[in-house]
Amino acid sequence: MTSTPSSAVSQIGVSIWLDDLSKDRLTSGSLASLMEHNHVVGVTSNPTIFAGAVSGSDSYSGDLADLARAGVTPEEAVFEVMIRDIQGACDLMRFVFDSTDGQDGRVSLEVSPLLAHDTAGTVEQAKDLWNRVDRPNLMIKIPATKAGLPAIAEVIGEGISVNVTLIFSLERYGEVIDAYFEGIEKAQTAGHALSDIRSVASFFVSRVDSAIDAKLDALNSDAASAVRSLSAVANARLAYELFVQRHSSERAQVLKQNGMNPQRPLWASTGVKDPSLPPAYYVTELAVADVVNTMPEKTLMALESAGVVEGDRVTGHFDAARETLAAVEDLGISLAEVTDALEHDGVEKFVESWRELLETVATAMKGSP
Repeated sequence: MTSTPSSAVSQIGVSIWLDDLSKDRLTSGSLASLMEHNHVVGVTSNPTIFAGAVSGSDSYSGDLADLARAGVTPEEAVFEVMIRDIQGACDLMRFVFDSTDGQDGRVSLEVSPLLAHDTAGTVEQAKDLWNRVDRPNLMIKIPATKAGLPAIAEVIGEGISVNVTLIFSLERYGEVIDAYFEGIEKAQTAGHALSDIRSVASFFVSRVDSAIDAKLDALNSDAASAVRSLSAVANARLAYELFVQRHSSERAQVLKQNGMNPQRPLWASTGVKDPSLPPAYYVTELAVADVVNTMPEKTLMALESAGVVEGDRVTGHFDAARETLAAVEDLGISLAEVTDALEHDGVEKFVESWRELLETVATAMKGSP
């Protein structure tokens, strides 16, 4: 088989997951084709993706009409159509799940963003969605907010696989790893098979550069230009270092001996937002073993057409990453302030998308015969 950039990235140890899902992707064979030709072995979704899917296609009209006649609320209808898409993707991905012993072939469904600061509500909805989808290769997406952290531990403790999302800072990532270990310990106490539980920690990338580069540009200096578009990759590389360190701890070793799987880092928000950057920049620069890179189709196609894969671009770059972030801080830019703002804005954007989705569905249901 001819080597391609996606196959080269996969051989390094990166699992390529598609950051997109819709009914059209399933019925057209698009997802199946990406699996066959472009090494896609998983799928992620979020409120913004589903909002675009429902508002941009007529394929949900019949489903929404049936749900309207059944008298369900718009939010109930949203979850119903999302669950059907998730189940379809899970079924399509099942052979990957089986062949990788559960590591890949995963499909993620997010709890309502309205619950981002509600621990109990998140736990309750996560358990409900897990039972309703009823597929072993599902992952429930929970945001890494302060309220989300105990929910993550509790849900994993129930034996449920979790995709922790909206991680921007190293400090919060450390707390996410703690929540995972705590959840695994809870699951062990409850008698769940630890080997059946999988988790990924979605560390957001390009948004960090967008925020910091805007501040660097405002400084209009040579020192600022020298570190432009380097912060996000540096931040992610140090997250990988933390992943290796924490999974080598005594606590982790004990849990591994009892069947725990590593909580792999997942590089999210990997589509470039700066046109001056190579279109596959956040894929090739973060290629390393034991990670997931979830990307929109546009980024995947950019990787295939123009990506230059140079092997592991993370291991061995940790000191340089620290120097980059120190240089940014020396310019008066607080990484902590940037990442705090990004978490807040990330939650708000998903809430906005969710409300738009509810409005779109409510309108469609009112217009149903």
